[in-house]
Amino acid sequence: MDVMPLLLLVAGSAAIAAAGRRVPVPAPLLLVAAGLAVSYVPGVPDYTLDPHIVLPLLLPPLLHTAATDSSYLDLRAQARPVALLSVGYVLFATFVVGCAAYLIVPGLPLTAALVLGAVVAPPDAVAATAVARRVGLPSRITTILQGESLVNDATAITAFKVALAAAVGEGATWAGGIGEFLIAAVGGVGVGLVLMVPLHWLRTHLREALLQNTLSLLIPFVAYAVAEQVHASGVLAVVVVALYLGHRAWEVDFATRLQEEAVWKMVAFVLESAVFALIGLQLPVVLKGLGEYEGIDAAWYALAVFLVVAVARFVWVYPATFLPRLSARVRAREGDLSWKGPFVIGWAGMRGVVSLAIAFSIPLTVHGGEPFPERNLILFLTFTTVIGTLVVQGVSLPPLIRLLKFPAHDVQAETLAEANAQAQASRAAELRLDELLADERNALPAPLADRLRMVLERRRNAVWERLGQVNPVTGETVDDTYRRLSREMISAEREVFVRLRDGRYIDDEMLRTLLRRLDLEEAAAYRETT
Repeated sequence: MDVMPLLLLVAGSAAIAAAGRRVPVPAPLLLVAAGLAVSYVPGVPDYTLDPHIVLPLLLPPLLHTAATDSSYLDLRAQARPVALLSVGYVLFATFVVGCAAYLIVPGLPLTAALVLGAVVAPPDAVAATAVARRVGLPSRITTILQGESLVNDATAITAFKVALAAAVGEGATWAGGIGEFLIAAVGGVGVGLVLMVPLHWLRTHLREALLQNTLSLLIPFVAYAVAEQVHASGVLAVVVVALYLGHRAWEVDFATRLQEEAVWKMVAFVLESAVFALIGLQLPVVLKGLGEYEGIDAAWYALAVFLVVAVARFVWVYPATFLPRLSARVRAREGDLSWKGPFVIGWAGMRGVVSLAIAFSIPLTVHGGEPFPERNLILFLTFTTVIGTLVVQGVSLPPLIRLLKFPAHDVQAETLAEANAQAQASRAAELRLDELLADERNALPAPLADRLRMVLERRRNAVWERLGQVNPVTGETVDDTYRRLSREMISAEREVFVRLRDGRYIDDEMLRTLLRRLDLEEAAAYRETT
């Protein structure tokens, strides 16, 4: 097996994604554009999306990291709009896009058109979270988009299976399709509910952070595989387990949390970068099989399907948002709602690699050995829809949000809430410390007891100091100055330890021990604020 193309894909996409953090264009769009450009460089191999790799190997970890970063409480509060988008909209888009494609493309059977509708129906979890993080959407809109993109893949995959069964001649019915959807949904949630508690128990009872993080990397694949084995939705199983683990993450050892955060950030960065680059790299593969549809006809069909996909989302979003508000109880619970939020939600429906992976899983033949009707055209229309939504909607979304002038985050209010929470926690910690020191079994020398109180006081005051005066000379708060001086002191210690190692006064093993101690102190003194 030649691993060089894989290494080039990972290294190149990671480099482009890193560069994307320094320019105003979102990294996903740079990666797609780079993939398109590189696909025509002589000597670059064809990177064909294999659904047997993308769906079971790439989708579970991406869903897992997106779900653990989400808030179970926020998603529960937005359950109605999330359900209307992740289930209702996907089925609506499948039907509308399928019927439109059937009318637009001469000779395209309705069953094959519905397959296309199911393929392009779900906005992508990776695209939604990547763009939402970059543009700084209001928290409610971000929650709805993330919740939709976590669940809608399950709806789309089930709708695709039903439409595909009809297209290949397996006699699928509407009743059978609804039954299959219910089995997949209920089964996926059920598998997740069954697995989440024992997996969390195992995480909390493993004694080593290394083992706990190894388990963390395996969990999404286990949940997905178990659910798919019983013909349930692996997507929903992964999401349910990940939401539970994220909600109970505070019960895990601190070392595990620190390592886990770093590991999953790296995994998400590499996979997201590779996924968007792969989208662009599909162009030669898709065009090779286009055949009779090359030229102006293919371009017209692509534009028409893209417009139907974009318009259909608005047709669903506004009624789904405002019709429930005819209920006085809904209006009282949700308060006033302007047209701006639904507009952004309607425009933020970027498609991604899941749609392409599903499209590539369309079989080459139907029952009887006949070729699947217009398979290559469906692949082409899926590709152009994905590219169109990522480029058109992805590029225009940041300026659109600025134009709509959503209220900015109230940083002072958030800092006050943080300070009040820290004050309450510090009081509880101080009472617990007094209680422990009163027991003679916990007797400590006065300097060490004072040090515990000083650390507690420092933690309590740190948040309040962010609200205080800024140094007119440096522009720093007291807290910023404290962090900077602490890091300078630690840096001086680190240089001495390295010099002692180079002079053979201490060995490398002792150097690593001393440096790790400094690293932990630096992590405690300096909190990442980005």
